[in-house]
Amino acid sequence: MPTVLVAGGTGDLGRRVVRELLARGADVRVLTRPASSAADRLFGGTEGVVVTRASSGDPAALRDAVRGVDVVVSTVSGVRDVIVDAQTALLQAAVAEGVPRFVPSDYSADYRYLPPRSNRNLEFRREFAGVLDASPIRATSVLNGAFADMLTGQAPIVLADRKLVLFWSDADQVLDFTSKDDTAAVTAAVALDPTAPRYVEVAGDRVTARELARTMSSLTGEPFRVQWAGTTGLLSAMSKGMRRFSRETDEAFPAWQGMQYLVSMYSGDGQLRRVDNDRWGEGRTWTSTRDVLAAHVASPPQSG
Repeated sequence: MPTVLVAGGTGDLGRRVVRELLARGADVRVLTRPASSAADRLFGGTEGVVVTRASSGDPAALRDAVRGVDVVVSTVSGVRDVIVDAQTALLQAAVAEGVPRFVPSDYSADYRYLPPRSNRNLEFRREFAGVLDASPIRATSVLNGAFADMLTGQAPIVLADRKLVLFWSDADQVLDFTSKDDTAAVTAAVALDPTAPRYVEVAGDRVTARELARTMSSLTGEPFRVQWAGTTGLLSAMSKGMRRFSRETDEAFPAWQGMQYLVSMYSGDGQLRRVDNDRWGEGRTWTSTRDVLAAHVASPPQSG
């Protein structure tokens, strides 16, 4: 089996990718920062996992880390200094050591068709894609829409306490959702398949706001309705205004960035166009938005 280096393997998605690679019999190297102890705590003594350390500012250490691996899988998270700068340093090390393949940290909507400057975080991914495509390494990006897990908290779409599902512009716009576990499974499959194309598009579920409202009505026995929250153009203008008057921050998901993601989804600009679940699902039963919402509805409320 191939040896796979996972950058960002101690993160939420990264841990899931490591788990899926191990389940498929791969040898895994987890790349972590020199001062971090999280990898030792999570993977110390785990058969098939080797922890290696290097910073993005140490080219020699990065080359040592990637030497002899068959594919680099990046699951790092952050803004430009991570998505562009740190991944470029890792890419350069991989190229220098003759690593055949590289999977960048995309895991997102399809950024290729977004209007320029409409989504900061996805713009960073598009910028790094240009760097990656100019290199001699074979690359595969995983595009999965939004994480379905976000429907129960981070994404202000389903407002359970108000029995509303919000939408912008069009309640029948198709939205792509994939759970983190499904995304991790696809990423592992991609990492171990040298024939994977440049872009792999999957969606655990494709639903509209109207369908989400029907799902919540069915799960709770109470009527949920869709609520128009404005146009995507208005939401985009609001995000620009909020960003203009916000202090600069290294935070990956300030409120205005969340607005940009909603614009990318409800405008249809980031919608996946070539979903291929059959090839990359490996007979998997995909997690639906109903599954995610049902688990949330059934979970007891947190006290305190």
